[in-house]
This record gives sequence, structure tokens and C-alpha cells, in this order.
Amino acid sequence: MLSVLIFIAALVLIVQALIGLSFFISSIREREQRATNFAALQFAVMLSGVLVFFFLLRVGFFATGIGVAVLICGLVAGAAGAFLLLRKSGENPRALEGTRGLIVGEVQRSDEREIVFARNVYLEPGSKEYEEFYEKHPEWEEVDAKRREVGGPLGTMEKIDKPQEVSNRAALMASGFLAMQLGTPDKVKLEPRGPSIELTPEEATERVRGYARNVGAALVGVTALDPRWVYSHRGMVRAPSGDVWGQEIEAGHRYAIVFAQEMSRDMIAPAPHTSSAIESMNRYVNGAVIADQVASYVANLGYSATANHLSHYDGLMVPLAVDAGLGELGRLGYLMTKEFGPRQRLSAVTTDLPLVPDKPVDIGVEDFCRICVKCAVCCPSQSIPHGEQEEVNGSLRWKLDEITCFAFWGKVGTDCNVCMRVCPWSHARTLPHQIIVWMVARNRTARRLFSWMDDVFYGKRPGRKAPPTWVAD
Repeated sequence: MLSVLIFIAALVLIVQALIGLSFFISSIREREQRATNFAALQFAVMLSGVLVFFFLLRVGFFATGIGVAVLICGLVAGAAGAFLLLRKSGENPRALEGTRGLIVGEVQRSDEREIVFARNVYLEPGSKEYEEFYEKHPEWEEVDAKRREVGGPLGTMEKIDKPQEVSNRAALMASGFLAMQLGTPDKVKLEPRGPSIELTPEEATERVRGYARNVGAALVGVTALDPRWVYSHRGMVRAPSGDVWGQEIEAGHRYAIVFAQEMSRDMIAPAPHTSSAIESMNRYVNGAVIADQVASYVANLGYSATANHLSHYDGLMVPLAVDAGLGELGRLGYLMTKEFGPRQRLSAVTTDLPLVPDKPVDIGVEDFCRICVKCAVCCPSQSIPHGEQEEVNGSLRWKLDEITCFAFWGKVGTDCNVCMRVCPWSHARTLPHQIIVWMVARNRTARRLFSWMDDVFYGKRPGRKAPPTWVAD
């Protein structure tokens, strides 16, 4: 019996030391100097524990009464700690209902004309649309006018990336160019191409999901389309989509297929500099390619389909992704997935092809975000709330101040992404981080522990990293 206890103790100590070593190596690869220093210290302590254990074993300490007592107490303490951190805590019933779990009042369909991007770019001063919009929303006219003076959504890009602003802007514009070409009506709004092919919902779902992954989707989910998450009126009228400002949007399809594309951590790490904006645009393009191809595939099966991506959105991507089981809504306003945290961009296809919806998931995001608050602390424009969720248009959520957030974009000359960069869920999915995410997703104690440890290892206000040399600022 004693030999079994000694074997278990030795195995546990060795495994935890190996995990500590893997975290040390991971921190070096991630170029996280502070984390590397603390990980080295942590591994040294763990390794010392292993060496001390085998030294005591060699001198016969565990053959004595005191040694047996120490061994048993250590195993009991370890088992208690494992139980506290590894057991599955109670589920969050609201998360398991998706967006319906957060609805506490009447939800009105959002008007795309009211989002800050549409107001900034597509309202021409002196136009009929401009006069009609600000007659209805006079509270936004002055602040929007001041923001337009800086030169558009990204200002002049000559404020934060000097002396390389010209070459960086060239890369950013190149990254976004293709997405505009993928928004033509013949690619986005597709009618059936021939008679409908008879497939069961299960067969159709398997085939569409497999095709989407084959053409590049990192994550794929399916949901019954809730019309509350479809825009009421068109506001983003990017050429050559053929869309018209203010036209009504019908919620005609029954299902939505939602895709997520991972954003490179190395490109996000320098945020709020240009590399993060370039990465955003690249993922938007990838999402547009995937959505257009999947929509075309569905049309070839004999069903109507509409691609939703940067050049053409009929609905709100995050609520659709939540209902499709890809993740949960975080404090910072992004979708949070188990695989990438907030580091992804979303696109979708709506269709009348009969499909099998996925179920919403509970991965502990709501509870973790309530504990963490790092994105709010680090937000340069203080646009992310520090407090509890509040009711916004009938739903509970943390409400981002999009006006101050967008104003910061114009101020620095690029989009921000600082919240995405500092989020503890954004770390690379190396082995130790995979273990941590697994624990955090299922256990409340782990959420508190690793939120605190993230502050220790990475800092309460993690600094930006140097960008790749080809997009140096």
C-alpha cells in the first residue's frame, strides 16, 4: 500500500513539473518576458519539490511514521485541491439558452443605419438621408461631425505608426480590397440553382459543415434564425453590393450557418497599432470567401442563401454565433470561444435549407468576465463598463460605449483591439493554456484562481509586443 502511495505522489509531482516546464517554454515562445520569469520561478519550485521527494525517498523518510503521515497529508491536500479545481461547477442556465437566456424585456430589431460605422461613412452632409437621420437623432450629430473631421474610421493613420504609416496603410488597404469585391449581389444573394436536392436535415448539416471546414472555416455552428437578430433597415451600403440606404431587410430565412476565423495572436499583440487592423481585415476577407462559397454550395443544392460578411450583413453576427453554440458574449462585446477567446472574426450564411441547429454552450464566460474586468481596466478610451450587466434593448449585457471607442480609432489612426490583446482568453492555445481553459470552462474556483494568476504572470495592464518586422511601426 505504501508503495502505491509513493508511486502516486511521485507521478503527480512529475506531471505538474512537466506542465510547469511546458508553461515556461510556452511563455518563451509567446515572447512574454514577465510570464517567462514567473514561469521559470514556478518550474524551479516544482522541480525542487520533485528532487526533495526523491531525496527523502532515498534516505527512507517515507518508511517512518512521520514520513507516512506527511505523505498521506500531502496526497489528501492534493486530492482536495484537485477536487476544488477540476470538479464541474453548477451550469449557467442562461448560457445554455443562448441569447434567449439573456432576454428580460422586449427586443426591437436593430437598425443598421444607427451603428457608428454607418453613421460615420455613409451619411453625406447636406444629403436628404443626412437631414432625415439627424432630425430623428439630433443627439449624435455634433459628436459624429467631430469624428468625421479626423478623416474616417481610421483617421489619417499618421498618428501612431510613424515612421512606417505609408507602407502600413498600403498593407491595410490591400487587405480590405478583396472583401469589397466579394459583396456583389451575384455572390451574396443567391436563389436556388435548379431543383432542391433531397437531403435529411442531418445529412444537409453534415455536408454543409464539412464543406465550410474544407474551405477554411475554423469553427462552424448552426442555429434557427431568430428574426430579432436581423437588422430592420440597411445602413452599410458598400459598393458594389447594390444595397440602398434605409431599405427594409426581411428576415426570410429559417436557419443561419455561422463561421469563425482565428485571428493571429502575433498580429494582435502589438495592438492598437496597424498590424491588428491588417489582421482584422484579413480575417474579414477569409470570412467573406467562406460565406460566399458556402452560399454558392447551398444554392447548388437547390435552396436560397445569403452570405453575411464585411460587404453585406443582414444580421448581428455575435447573437447568431451565441445561438449557434460557438461561444458566449464577453464583457468586451466580442464573442468568446473556447478555442480562441475573443480572437476571431465572424461571418454567416442564412438559408431555407433544412438543418439541425446546434445547442448554445456554457463555457463559463459570463462568470469569468464578472471576475476579471481586465479589458475594462486596460481600455484606452474607458469604453468597456466595469460593473454588472444591464438591460439594453431588452437583453442583459455589458454595453460598450461605441462612440468613445470609435473616437479612439480616429485619434490613433487605426482600430484598437487592446481589449482583445489583454483578455486572458486570448493566450495561444499551447498545452498549459488548453488545460487552463478546460478548467476555467467548468469550474468557478479555477476562474478566480487563474484570473488572479493572469494578473501575476502577465500583469494587470499587459504591454503591447513588437509587431512582425514587415509591418513594423
